[in-house]
Amino acid sequence: MGYVGVTTGLVFAELGWKVTGLDTDALKIQSLSEGKLSFYEPGLDILLSQHLQSDNIRFTSDPIQAIREHSVIFLCVGTPSDINGSADLQYVRNVAEHIGTNMNDYKLVAVKSTVPIDTNRKVRQWIREAQTSPHPFDVVSNPEFLREGSALYDSLHPDRIIIGSNSKQAVDTLKTLYRSINAPVLVTKPKTAEMIKYASNAFLATKISYVNELSRLCDKIGVNISDVTKGMGMDHRIGPHFLRAGIGYGGSCFPKDSKALLYTAKENDIQLSILEKVTEVNNSQASYFLNVWEEKLGGFDHRTIAILGISFKPNTDDLREAPSLAIMQHLLEKQAILRVHDPIAKLPSYLQGEFVQQFDSLEDTLDGADAIILCSEWTDYIGANWSQLRSVMGDYFIFDGRNKLDGKSLTDLGFYYYGIGNR
Repeated sequence: MGYVGVTTGLVFAELGWKVTGLDTDALKIQSLSEGKLSFYEPGLDILLSQHLQSDNIRFTSDPIQAIREHSVIFLCVGTPSDINGSADLQYVRNVAEHIGTNMNDYKLVAVKSTVPIDTNRKVRQWIREAQTSPHPFDVVSNPEFLREGSALYDSLHPDRIIIGSNSKQAVDTLKTLYRSINAPVLVTKPKTAEMIKYASNAFLATKISYVNELSRLCDKIGVNISDVTKGMGMDHRIGPHFLRAGIGYGGSCFPKDSKALLYTAKENDIQLSILEKVTEVNNSQASYFLNVWEEKLGGFDHRTIAILGISFKPNTDDLREAPSLAIMQHLLEKQAILRVHDPIAKLPSYLQGEFVQQFDSLEDTLDGADAIILCSEWTDYIGANWSQLRSVMGDYFIFDGRNKLDGKSLTDLGFYYYGIGNR
């Protein structure tokens, strides 16, 4: 019952099905049963309250009951990166073995988790080995394509539904579950479905890193990267999405999935050199522009820097692989004093200290600040009263790490505005 599991469960409840959410964490189950989410995602809290009231969804920490009482089981556990970049499948295996041990009749196991190619075969094997008596079952790949911050909309209005299975019965069952959703359905082999998920995320990461690397050249030669990408995006073969330069991608998907795909390629003696470069550019993008901005400011040492937005993107509290964390670490090494703001996310404990303080209001955050670094583009910052906020600052530098602020308007107000390849 993490991000994917809760979202999936609530969406199926919204589609009219009776849903049970299983997690071995009893405190999480109690919290969900009381209508409280352990993460922030717009709209899900309202849906949770509605479907608890209508009894379309319930939660349990009893795997025996959950497995035996349901013929369709969605597997939504995490697959974190191992130290070598591979996806850690220990939680997937644990669930598969629970299903095998407690199976009492036919089960359809749909793998929502992002898993390496050929994991469906392994799940079938783990279930079969754990069975105490033979029962029929199918394992299907049904990857999710959710964007954090808009997961509810994406689930109800997906671009496509991918079903990886060799079983007609399993495919027909999943089609029935999704029958209320108007989206094309692509049925493939399980391996292909697993590959589609990884290939999709790796391609989106590639678009981001391509533009980010291009922004460095634009910064050098005095070309506005935002104008360049606007012109590129008008070409329907390219499109405008994921073409905005910034300080790099983060979150739970792109970094992890890129590593896992690179690991799979290496295991098969194939070099994905483009994806290797994508990861390299992303890992260096924030530090590249920090060096540029440090020169503009005349040094970060003992300067007070306001960090706006610490989640990896707006409308989420997710800090996994967030570029803001690397930026703050860099600034602290430079002996800067940090004042931090985010509408939802909270500073991790390892960053809390004498030289880092989080504030509830923008005015307090910017009080006496020499410079601002925008790390995630919450609407609170895009629509802020910058004329009023300027009056509380010590100096007037704005470093726009997402190219979302109006540089001309800010310059007219007396700010020194610098974006990403956006002079």
